[in-house]
Amino acid sequence: MKKKPLERADYHVTQELGGIELLDASYHKQNFSRHSHEGYTVGVIEEGAQRFFRTGGDHIAPQHSIILINADEVHSGQSATEFGWSYRAMYPVPELFESIDRELGLNHGAPYFPEAVVYDEYMANMLRLSFTTLNDSENRLLRETLIYSLLIKLVARHSKTRPNERLNVAATPQMLLVKQFLDDQPNVDVSLIELANLVNLSPCYLLRQFQRHFGLPPHTYQIQLRLRLAKQLIKMGDSLLNVALECGFHDQSHFSRHFKKTHGVTPGRFAKAVGSNIVQ
Repeated sequence: MKKKPLERADYHVTQELGGIELLDASYHKQNFSRHSHEGYTVGVIEEGAQRFFRTGGDHIAPQHSIILINADEVHSGQSATEFGWSYRAMYPVPELFESIDRELGLNHGAPYFPEAVVYDEYMANMLRLSFTTLNDSENRLLRETLIYSLLIKLVARHSKTRPNERLNVAATPQMLLVKQFLDDQPNVDVSLIELANLVNLSPCYLLRQFQRHFGLPPHTYQIQLRLRLAKQLIKMGDSLLNVALECGFHDQSHFSRHFKKTHGVTPGRFAKAVGSNIVQ
């Protein structure tokens, strides 16, 4: 009988190109809630298979396939097999892609990857080589060359023009006002009724319309904003307890639970990866 794998997650941040977050993980019980990242997700499945939501539907990524999730795109993740899955992923931010695009004189801006799962042996092997080199080599020239080459080829082989209809294009002024309120002060304790009163809508209508336009209900969207703020504060060296309270979480345990369900690692592991001198 095949032995069930242990949960493992190694989180690192490169020193090159503004710092790209890297994850090397094996999961069995991990269940990522629906969330989004500021950066893209580019990952290769090494063992098992992952089931995840992206672009309004469910997908399965088997061994050797590549997962592509656009920046700010709502997605989830869990095992698609009895024995879990292992994968390596990086999270390049749109600004890095835009910088490469400008240097090449393409004027395309940040790329859009239409397919959630792609089967490309060449790119899968290039991803593996990049991850191994970033982990083992101290040669900055080699590391940066591989990252640039990887992202350029990934865009050339799998990106397309972004669809004209974006998720929030048709959002009403009321929905945009609620979103702006949450964006500006993610740590504020606000109720659904208070948000509804802000724009003279019923709570039920606001709830349905906000999720329709932005992919997440207001509360979940607020949690994502709080976690993004938390990552910034951790990088600045603030203590995890202060980060939790400053970002509007009830306590450190509540904060840690949400952080792990979104990023796959605990806040402490993330702090260690970014080299922050934090106090637990």
